Amino acid sequence: MSIKLFYTCLTLTLISLLSSPDTFAQDYPQWELPDGAIARIGKGEIRGIQYASDGTFLAVASNIGIWLYDARTLQEAALFTEGADGISCMALSPDGRTFAIGSGKGDIHLWDRVTGVHKTALIGHTEGIFSIAFSPDGDTIASASGDSTIGLWDADTGERKITFSGDMNEIWSVAFSLDGNTIATGGSDGTIQLWDANTGEQKKTLTGHSREVNSVAFSPDGKTLVSGSGDGTIRLWDAIIGAHKKTLTEHNTFSVNSIVFSPDGRTFVSGGSDNTTRLWDADTGKHKNALTGHTRYIDSVAFSPDGNTLVSGSGDGTLRFWDAYTGKHTKTITGYTDEVRSVAFSPDGNTIATGHYLDTLRLWDAHTGKHKSTSTEDIWGAWSVAFSPDGNTIATSGDHRNIVKLWDARTEKHKATLKGHTSRVVSVAFSPDGQTIVTGSYDHTARLWDAHTGKHKSTLSGHTWGVESVAFSPDGDTIATASGDDTIRLWDTKMGTHQKTLTGHTGTVRSVAFSPDGDTIATGGGDGTIRLWNANTGAQKHTLIGNTQNIFSVMFSPDGRILASGNDDGTVHLWDANTGIHITTLIGHASSVRSVAFSSDGRILASGSAGCTVLLWRLR
Repeated sequence: MSIKLFYTCLTLTLISLLSSPDTFAQDYPQWELPDGAIARIGKGEIRGIQYASDGTFLAVASNIGIWLYDARTLQEAALFTEGADGISCMALSPDGRTFAIGSGKGDIHLWDRVTGVHKTALIGHTEGIFSIAFSPDGDTIASASGDSTIGLWDADTGERKITFSGDMNEIWSVAFSLDGNTIATGGSDGTIQLWDANTGEQKKTLTGHSREVNSVAFSPDGKTLVSGSGDGTIRLWDAIIGAHKKTLTEHNTFSVNSIVFSPDGRTFVSGGSDNTTRLWDADTGKHKNALTGHTRYIDSVAFSPDGNTLVSGSGDGTLRFWDAYTGKHTKTITGYTDEVRSVAFSPDGNTIATGHYLDTLRLWDAHTGKHKSTSTEDIWGAWSVAFSPDGNTIATSGDHRNIVKLWDARTEKHKATLKGHTSRVVSVAFSPDGQTIVTGSYDHTARLWDAHTGKHKSTLSGHTWGVESVAFSPDGDTIATASGDDTIRLWDTKMGTHQKTLTGHTGTVRSVAFSPDGDTIATGGGDGTIRLWNANTGAQKHTLIGNTQNIFSVMFSPDGRILASGNDDGTVHLWDANTGIHITTLIGHASSVRSVAFSSDGRILASGSAGCTVLLWRLR
């Protein structure tokens, strides 16, 4: 589909994939795209994994949809996105035909896996869905919700059968026994409840955990129940009488997030926030093996139906496959992400860098949308990323230790660490000549650094709240800083002296950018406005109205004719940078757009979202 929009002499066209000879290869980055987008970078955040009962495919739920992989080749086979609005959990029916997905809004949607058709919605919960399970015969769906209730639903009609609740605590996990007669639920209060699946009658309460119960699982023979908790322990229970059998502590006080039994019932596996996947003897509770390699928490684990393969899904954005008997790592699937905080093109246009709220620096091929690499160095969050003008260095800020790191863009090796800020660093920019770096921090200051040695040069003080965004003028003589104190300050780069303060925003100023000719400054704020300023006089030129929420990012196109803004409502707005008139709105993100960036030739716009993906839009 092509969309043509005309405004005076400006023509902006969002072109379909097949209309250009240098567009992306037809592959998963182009599946199920919103109108006008040419590729999606990132597969979203992993929310659950499950094999089909016949072992032919693996389903991976992310917050943007459900990905299907051929179980033999592990190649992407399909993506279901219809009705996917913030997926929180998933379950696949025993016959492999129906997906049940829960959302953060409390709805449950049923999809036909074969046709891809949305079947029905299960409406009734008033808070988010934390866990879903099918009964062994596939006729009933159980749902656990933050509204403190458990719902039982007819899997064919979507009609609610029973709703029951034992207390006022959130229900975090739910599982059926193999005979389908008992349901186990884990609550935020650390208790486990056993229920009659036919009547909803509460049968037993199991106590012992001191924090939320994240996962519960029945052994295939129905005799044992295993629970994993935020208190870092795993507990084994007699599923018939409810007696506590054993407590396992090898996750070392880190949260236990997922539990699953092997098909033969001889082993169960746990995934924890200590970044390990652990195998246990189901009868004795003896620790058998610890599988390491993930660099973030393990949120989901699953066995293949033949019991030969174990897969773990992690906050590091990967799925790792293991030989279930030897513990040997056999395969890794990459490309999943968490919240995108920043996106930047390399100067040559070949690479896109993304920085993430909790995760790492990731590099992507700008021509194919495929994941290239993830930084393996010690890095915790990259709220801002920037390429040096020569493309040889990448700067990341946002590490929890209040530092900035410089990386070799080719080898991705750590080059230098900039230390001195006393609070989180949320913005970073290179000077046009590549000699200086400016950083903005929640410690209310901006700092200048030698880009080669990492030596601190000077500190810009004066803001009374955190510095949210920093930018150099095209000639490098001026630095603009935007702050939570609702102001923008202009500074002389060489002297480090304050020149002007721009006032007018009535909320946090979250982003600042210079036009390519240096005459105009654009700012976006928490007051829902974008303001254009004369960079020489500081006088306000235009106020761009049309947003009612936060403006997280503003950027000029390389020719200076278009201004793009990333907004809290998940949209990207394009504006005529000279007149301030709105041109069009790009719709496709389900969550707030935290960063926008133009390629150096101005033909591609990238938008990074809290929804854990980047969308690429072609402009002409």
